Amino acid sequence: MIDPMEEKLGQGVQKAPKTKKEKLGAPESRRWPIKSEFTPEMLAEMEKILPSKLNRVVAISLAGCIHCGLCSEACHYTASIPEDKTLLPAYKADRFRKWYKYRFDWAAKVFPSFVGAQPLTKELADDMYDKLWGACTMCRRCTFNCPMGVDYGMLVRAARGIMTQVGRVPKHLQETIDAHYNNGNNMAVPRDEFVETIEWIEEELQSEDGCENFKIPVDKKGAQYFLTLNPREPKYYPLTIQATAKVLNAAGVDFTISSRYWDLTNYAMFSGIDPDAKLFAQWQYEDVLRLECEYLLSGECGHGYRALRWEMPNWLGGVPFKITSMMELMADLIQKGRITLDKSVHAGKRFTYHDSCNIARSGGVLEEPRIIVRAAVDDFVEMEHNREDSFCCGGGGGALAMPEFSERRIRAGKIKAEEIRATSANVVLQSCHNCTDQLKEIVDHYGIKAKVMNLAELVAPALIL
Repeated sequence: MIDPMEEKLGQGVQKAPKTKKEKLGAPESRRWPIKSEFTPEMLAEMEKILPSKLNRVVAISLAGCIHCGLCSEACHYTASIPEDKTLLPAYKADRFRKWYKYRFDWAAKVFPSFVGAQPLTKELADDMYDKLWGACTMCRRCTFNCPMGVDYGMLVRAARGIMTQVGRVPKHLQETIDAHYNNGNNMAVPRDEFVETIEWIEEELQSEDGCENFKIPVDKKGAQYFLTLNPREPKYYPLTIQATAKVLNAAGVDFTISSRYWDLTNYAMFSGIDPDAKLFAQWQYEDVLRLECEYLLSGECGHGYRALRWEMPNWLGGVPFKITSMMELMADLIQKGRITLDKSVHAGKRFTYHDSCNIARSGGVLEEPRIIVRAAVDDFVEMEHNREDSFCCGGGGGALAMPEFSERRIRAGKIKAEEIRATSANVVLQSCHNCTDQLKEIVDHYGIKAKVMNLAELVAPALIL
């Protein structure tokens, strides 16, 4: 069931007039070559690329597995599809590890079968493609269970990067990255159309009672906060932008949105191509400096937050501004009394919260969402596994951009769906657009009557203005 306001706003965005598109993105357009199967030439090229991907974390993760099996209980694929033993994290990682050992383990020169070494063949590469693209979201829950500290997320990303460099990459995922590279955002929204959409959303916001003077500033120089967005918001979920702007205005937060590089997503994190990931981060970096803002404020997006908060300083060698998230800011505003909420708005509903892997487990934002939820509602129930122990919903790691693996993705979401069902919640809260789409699919697929909502959408209607 589509929310009437969402439907209304979505129609409004589609009506935004189209004018001449200003070129953003990289100076020269690019379309990454995509191959449908491995060839001998591609395998030979992968052999050359492998050493460049073996940083300390990846090398230790490839060498350190003792095959104890503790990771098997942590993976949402094996928890949801226990009959398929090829989905065990150690088995999936071994598709890459066998090749690595054949190349670099001295014992493999004498006893290759004893150490599990295997040369890179087309069959092994095909298996690596299937398991490391289509059966892992790089959620790193298995890493938290590993006594040897094997970082499966980094290992899988390295393997994906090797495959991507030779063109063996899921088509839709790479097209999303190419759209970002060529246009400055992954949905190729032209700059003028984006500005018109923001102006239209501002008008919608001002039509609400008590919000007549609320603004959504664009390119405001010297604003304290530089707010970033997920492109799905101006394209399909403008209600999220409206809710976010309402919260910020109600608290008197000085913020702006860039008309240029406002896209906080970084799908190159999923393809393993570091130059692309660094480029997308650098665009945001330069735009924050252009507008002279104190904070880079990540919108509600799991991997986008991680890319900005934790990876950007690594890729760029540090940043001269502060980085925070909308979740952290809203919790701070509540604790300082800058916004107050009326819980009666959400009376009669039970809420639960899903921790996005990149926000919680790989981001450390654990209690802030709960500060927000408890301030807004009376009936809040935790899932059995929560915070850093939360099961991945199944939509991370670029999984939603790989339709060829959709059936397995939905099956892997069963454990999360059952935990939601056990709470008897009417509303599932989260702070990530990939989680939004995956959660909506699995609650529908598994027959759970629950609405999926992000935190700004929870807070905005409860504001006491």
